[in-house]
Amino acid sequence: MKKLMSALVFLLLFSFINGTESRKDPPPICSSSCGDSLEIRYPFRLPNDPFTCGDPDFELRCENNKTIMNFHGGLYYVKGISYDNHTIQLVDVNFSDDGKCSLPNRSLSTSEILMDDRYPGLVNFTNSYTLNYVRCSDSSVGSVNNSIVPCLTRNSSHVYVNVTNWSSLTSYDVPKTCKVIAMAPAFYEESVPVNPSYETVLKMQQSGFQMVWSVECRDCRAKGRGCVYKSADTSFLFECEKEYDYNAELRYIYTVVAAMFLAAIIGFIRFILLPLGVFSFILHKYLSTKKDYREKSSEIQQPLAPERYNYTDILSMSNNFKDKIGEGCFGTVYKGQLHDDYSIVVKKLESFKVSEEHFINGVSRTSGIQHPNLVPILGFCSEGSKHVLVNQYMPNGSLDKYVGNSDSFSWEKAREIVLKTGQGIEFLHGGSGGGIIHLDIKPRNILLDENFRPRISDFGIAKLCRKKHDLVSLYGRSETMGYRAPELMVSRDFEAVSCKSDVYSFGMIILEMACGRRHVDVDAINSSKVHFPTWVYELNERGDLEFENLTKSDTMIARKLFIIGLWCTQTRPLDRPSMTRVLEMLETDLDDLEMPPKPVFISAQYLREPELDSPKEMLLPETMERSS
Repeated sequence: MKKLMSALVFLLLFSFINGTESRKDPPPICSSSCGDSLEIRYPFRLPNDPFTCGDPDFELRCENNKTIMNFHGGLYYVKGISYDNHTIQLVDVNFSDDGKCSLPNRSLSTSEILMDDRYPGLVNFTNSYTLNYVRCSDSSVGSVNNSIVPCLTRNSSHVYVNVTNWSSLTSYDVPKTCKVIAMAPAFYEESVPVNPSYETVLKMQQSGFQMVWSVECRDCRAKGRGCVYKSADTSFLFECEKEYDYNAELRYIYTVVAAMFLAAIIGFIRFILLPLGVFSFILHKYLSTKKDYREKSSEIQQPLAPERYNYTDILSMSNNFKDKIGEGCFGTVYKGQLHDDYSIVVKKLESFKVSEEHFINGVSRTSGIQHPNLVPILGFCSEGSKHVLVNQYMPNGSLDKYVGNSDSFSWEKAREIVLKTGQGIEFLHGGSGGGIIHLDIKPRNILLDENFRPRISDFGIAKLCRKKHDLVSLYGRSETMGYRAPELMVSRDFEAVSCKSDVYSFGMIILEMACGRRHVDVDAINSSKVHFPTWVYELNERGDLEFENLTKSDTMIARKLFIIGLWCTQTRPLDRPSMTRVLEMLETDLDDLEMPPKPVFISAQYLREPELDSPKEMLLPETMERSS
């Protein structure tokens, strides 16, 4: 009887697991048309198609042998669908006739398209425009618009159409006697002049606009997860973020609950009271795990396409660059504000001499990197030699203001800042997809939000440099030198660059927080320059590094940071731990940590020994990418 019951439990559990894994069947192959030679297949469908064909969220209509989409309340003719590139071309029904003068069937802005989970972006921002229809009561303001709309203009009312590069006009952009009455997106492959004629506008109306469609992106965001490009070679194919795989976690929970539930049934037959205890334990485990997932979900940064601004927008947001709050290797930093009173940081990259295409590609790739401990890129501007980044403003400034003051944080808060900063660096080194070496880890680039949670800024700056000497010039400043690893001091061509270079810089910050002294102050000890990690190590050897007036737990944190900082600042890159190992050491008991060797300077050839744990592809300029 027992063997029979065990076999039954095994069969039920096996069937449940396999049924869960194979629950999502592939979509059936269906194809239909509307009479206009346009093939309609998955994920698109027509209302009369079998219910197993297509996806209801991508339903089209057929009227007078023409395929029509109802998009955000407006009607659009479907001019083409590319199932290879995942794109769809739409034309407003009011713009379909050649030479017809009309307003769009429904006003539609670019931001409305980007907020739709089914359509995560436009095909090409360079060739994407917005037609802004403006009504003015005074004809003298026509000079600020591009061209007049003849069929809608009356003696007391003048309608103009203004063409902008994919961004929309607002009430702040037009005179007080004018009002924006409608907007329509357009994709136009030809070059659009500064002041296009109404004939050109009619051609742009008939060209319609092209969007990227993605079932995967919609499904990802419906689950509270972000969607990212699969690779740089397949620009319009998306997949869910891999860092937080909720489906795998939920399948694990379902398997555990199912197994324990079946065990509880058997135990109930035999002991009566046993299943109550087992079920209570499993229920508590399930609810606590679900709570953890919710907390993690609230911290995930949903990847959004960065907003592209023109330079006049940047001047307006930054109040003509009046509020300067900092200056770094790359240029000058100003505080600014969006129109909805959202504080931002505007960074003028004055040290970059790159093409607009190279800059936009670098920003696009870097902006897709999302983590709770990284500062997100909100927008950018690239016009000629003007390159600007727009970031979220961090109200508590940078760690630079606090790291040398022992009274700034509690020791537990200092450990938390070190841990979360390390998690951000570890994500850059491996979890971000391609592996990124920051190359400029220092307190000034670690910002603190309203809750004093650290956010790493200026990551991926190296990708915006085009040549080696540009990067050497950028990171060879005096303000960065104190945190640079020894191998970078020896190799001006960055031949020895690796993830361990960031580990060294991170270790210098840990030592500063552990010892309460900025490494730049060491020069004041005597007239000769002192290697900070060596000086700290010798203080400990002499017994001068004491943590007085601290509790037992605070002393353990301080000494742990001291030991880990010395491991990270070992002279040879091969002797330093990886960021993953550093995070493990932060969670290890103090008694289990060994003191590292004394850090000393040695030859350049010794410093350049190959490393075994470097990522195979670094996010660096093409001339500097290397494999392990």
